[in-house]
Amino acid sequence: MNIAIFGGTFDPIHAGHLAAARAAQRRFSLERILFIPTGSPPHKIHDHLTDYAQRFAMVTLACAGEPRFVPSTIEAPTPDRSPRYSIDTVRAVRRKLRQHDRLFFIVGADAFLDLPQWREFRRLLDSVEFIVVSRPGSDVAALRQVAPTDLLPARRLPARPDAIRLRHGAIHFLHGVDAPMASRDIRQAVHARKAITGLVPKLVEEYILKEGLYGPSAAGRRLHR
Repeated sequence: MNIAIFGGTFDPIHAGHLAAARAAQRRFSLERILFIPTGSPPHKIHDHLTDYAQRFAMVTLACAGEPRFVPSTIEAPTPDRSPRYSIDTVRAVRRKLRQHDRLFFIVGADAFLDLPQWREFRRLLDSVEFIVVSRPGSDVAALRQVAPTDLLPARRLPARPDAIRLRHGAIHFLHGVDAPMASRDIRQAVHARKAITGLVPKLVEEYILKEGLYGPSAAGRRLHR
């Protein structure tokens, strides 16, 4: 079975996230994509995030009708609000897989460029196959520089434009996914009372409006991490 992890704050999940997931599903014949909203992301420890339960609710609504998309609580906040690291999530998911299952990790190009700052990033590259989703105009050369030379195979392999083979894992490049918006853009649009129809799934839009998320009166309901 081919399974992918797709993590993020998803504050909120939007059409770009789903476009990236669908493109990855088609390209790599993914039978399951785990959408994992993080409870306490280490890189946003001082940011204000919408309550985890509401972000998870939006992810669940976005996955409705998509049988291969599975919302997961594996990174739900712990009582002490300790940061959650991707390497721990990969290990936890890996323990539930069968021996010959392939595990992928979907990540945007901007986040992938920061990979060397992630905890145990070399071990992470050894543990999972990355799917790097790049928008038109992404700097592919910069993306390729992320892979440490000591993780490359001992035997030189023919170069491929869409992948880098590592000694255990691989980095796959999924080019040209048209996902121009960011979650920040959605929040700002709602705050400015602008329409977000089409930018998020319909059920997510309805939830945002019903719960009053991201508007001026929602500031008190956003949690400090």
